[in-house]
Amino acid sequence: MIKIILALLLSGVLYAQAAPVPPTKKILVFSKTTGFRHDCIPTAKQAIMQLGATHGFAVDTTEDASVFTTANLQQYAAVIFSCTTGDVLNDAQQTAFQAYIRQGGGFVGIHAATDTEYDWPWYNRLVGAWFLSHPRQQTATLLVTDTAHPATRHLPANWVRKDEWYNFKDLNPDVTVLIKIDESSYEGGQNGDYHPMCWYHAFEGGRAFYTAMGHTIASYQDPLYLQHLLGGIQYAIGNWHPKKTSLP
Repeated sequence: MIKIILALLLSGVLYAQAAPVPPTKKILVFSKTTGFRHDCIPTAKQAIMQLGATHGFAVDTTEDASVFTTANLQQYAAVIFSCTTGDVLNDAQQTAFQAYIRQGGGFVGIHAATDTEYDWPWYNRLVGAWFLSHPRQQTATLLVTDTAHPATRHLPANWVRKDEWYNFKDLNPDVTVLIKIDESSYEGGQNGDYHPMCWYHAFEGGRAFYTAMGHTIASYQDPLYLQHLLGGIQYAIGNWHPKKTSLP
């Protein structure tokens, strides 16, 4: 009898080791554009799918706004607006997305997510700012102002990289800024000493993270940037909270 029990236990252990571990959460990557279309969108999509495969979350991707219904969004721990531009949701879809956030959903905005839904003030508060302008792509120095967050704790204090550096308007003062840009390190900055480039905040029951970086295709082959983006996703899906010192 003991031998049978041991055999069953052993077979169970071996089966558990051999079976794939299913993702515990799922996210939606949304990249609809009605304005400028970034050529990084397909690369970003693949990079996020790879992050999910490596770190245990499933990834759906779409440019079809009809998926923004109350029932459908319930399956996702976070929604990523990946370089969306223009007016991407109709009134009913906006209402469903608001309800999703207010019920505890997560949001990640990448780069042109701030170049989206200019006629929707609620979205401006969620994403944290609206795009104003940008100079030519160039190398600049980013100043990491918060090293506790998983999106920044791996970064150097002065992060030098090339990207397209947004100037912003209608910045939400209630966000927690993680990274600012040193306007003296490049040409074309218009926000002055307070020029945030990445932030997060709790918002109406949900969680929102935004990074202005990610215009270039090369960003999605940069380990520092990918870890930065992963940290934002981990916050948005609820795997990190400000009072925690490490990921679960």
